[in-house]
Amino acid sequence: MAVVHSPSSTAQSVGAALAALGIVLFALLALYLVGFDQGALSRTGMYMHELMHDGRHLLGLPCH
Repeated sequence: MAVVHSPSSTAQSVGAALAALGIVLFALLALYLVGFDQGALSRTGMYMHELMHDGRHLLGLPCH
């Protein structure tokens, strides 16, 4: 059995869309910080790189 949800108002739809957009933007920021930032945005030097080093390799991101 399928459950279909239709929002009761336009405001609910807009709120859901904004929440989804916020989650996507947060996920992209997290991916950037873990995968590509080497002190450019975080201003931590190589601290962020070293902290996330094994995770970078597990995600298949180059770092050497």
